[in-house]
Amino acid sequence: MNNKTLSIVSYLTIIGWLIAYFSGKDQADDFLKYHLKQGFCLFIFSLILSIILNIIVFITGIYIIGYIALITLVLMILGAINASNAIKKPLPIVGSWAEKNFAFLN
Repeated sequence: MNNKTLSIVSYLTIIGWLIAYFSGKDQADDFLKYHLKQGFCLFIFSLILSIILNIIVFITGIYIIGYIALITLVLMILGAINASNAIKKPLPIVGSWAEKNFAFLN
């Protein structure tokens, strides 16, 4: 797979991210590394958001709060669109944090 395809795959859950990381780590350019950082940060964000929402739903019993988790789906779609258009644009909410952290992906 080329780096553009791997960049798109990096947003498709943690399994897609792992496939993109291990398939492209030898031939990774700045574009792929950028989207790997964004995808990994999105995974961390979705994990933390899921834990927080589960605690809130357990305490309050208001299940409609769980729909807030759809934010991660929207961010996944935005990231995949940016990768398919060959744009290095940070994701809303988590993008700037991803740019500052995750040095192991350089």
